[in-house]
Amino acid sequence: MKALKFFSLPLLLSLFFVLTSAKPVDDDSKQTERLHNASNVLKEFAKMKESIPHDLLDQYEGIVIIPKLINAGFGIGGKRGKGVAMVKLDNGKWSDPVFVTLTGGSFGLQIGVQSVDLVLVFRHKGVLTKVKNGDFTIGGDISAAAGPVGRSSTASTDYKLQAEVYSYSRSRGLFAGISINGSNLGIDKDSNAAYYGAKATSQDIFAQGASDKEAVKTLKETLASF
Repeated sequence: MKALKFFSLPLLLSLFFVLTSAKPVDDDSKQTERLHNASNVLKEFAKMKESIPHDLLDQYEGIVIIPKLINAGFGIGGKRGKGVAMVKLDNGKWSDPVFVTLTGGSFGLQIGVQSVDLVLVFRHKGVLTKVKNGDFTIGGDISAAAGPVGRSSTASTDYKLQAEVYSYSRSRGLFAGISINGSNLGIDKDSNAAYYGAKATSQDIFAQGASDKEAVKTLKETLASF
């Protein structure tokens, strides 16, 4: 109890005033940062000599971007990342981004920790829009194949572009091989509520493209010009 003597009443009142009058941190600051990170991933992919073919993005209807996915292993491996998903609207433009998570594990001889930027391109947007409140397993419900690379319209002539999901991963400026089959892709409901409002559902967000938030605009512009 003697320690309380060191704190005078004016000091305690001043401390209380500082704590209660401090400006709160924006609830959506983490989500805004995630959107900016997703835009930066696309910008970095665009700088690479071999990148995601234009034809693929023209023909496919959905995309998931997971910045800085952690891929770790020591006998038993694990993956964990947070990102965004977008689908094409009927007018050909991209929807507002839905916040998602990707988690997974694997067994085998593996060791080390790797951070990769992951991009998944989906043939049909319904695969994403039907996730709703659950999730689905890549490799179980659908399979992901390593995507073709190139920039010209003939870059993917050796591919029929019929895989449901094509996977691209980048580490330290280079394409990195990573297996995501067995991983779960789920809706990040807490992040969507923090950014769009408590009543927003993934279906609502996927169905619209009217957000005027600067981070959303930047992401859409970056994807459209990829």
